[in-house]
Amino acid sequence: MELTARQREILEFIENELAHNGLPPTRSEIMVQFGFASPNAAQCHLRALAKHGAIELHSHRARGIIPKRVQKRTAIASIPIIGRVAAGTPVLAVENHEEDLGLDMEAFRPKPDYALKVRGDSMIDAGIFDRDLLLVHRTPEAQTGQIVVARLGDEVTVKRLRRRGRGTWLEPANPDYPIMKIKRGDDFAIEGLGVGVIRSRLD
Repeated sequence: MELTARQREILEFIENELAHNGLPPTRSEIMVQFGFASPNAAQCHLRALAKHGAIELHSHRARGIIPKRVQKRTAIASIPIIGRVAAGTPVLAVENHEEDLGLDMEAFRPKPDYALKVRGDSMIDAGIFDRDLLLVHRTPEAQTGQIVVARLGDEVTVKRLRRRGRGTWLEPANPDYPIMKIKRGDDFAIEGLGVGVIRSRLD
């Protein structure tokens, strides 16, 4: 496999990002790293690497750049990206599934089952911003202080779980939002546990 010096540098950058962060870079991140004028320049190099058999490109996945040399060492798998959840439907319902995300599953404990597209800024002080992807491990159980995906009535929300005695609260990480107390008789359920965040970036 004969690569140019720049192609080898890009391949090394992709492999290092995957090894250290559990995720391959986006085209925009490659553009910034190497000073390209646009993501299209990065895409040209990626196509050349794919033609040489150094990587696989998955256009239907976010961050769908998979180095061949890393594939054997990592547990790359796809999880669904869940967009705005339709009222009254389960989080993982087909109508909520927007696309797939390729991840190195060994980088997370516990392993995520889906990525939820965050809406709003109620968790910004926890480092979770509008349009970020929250990686979620599906479970009905969580401990106080953990960030959860919870269903309250027809709404699905991301908040920090607080429990004291028999009381349960959903706490935002933004003082502009009120704490939500779960009342007796509320239709409330924990849908999952936040295990990681992928920052929103234009690609």
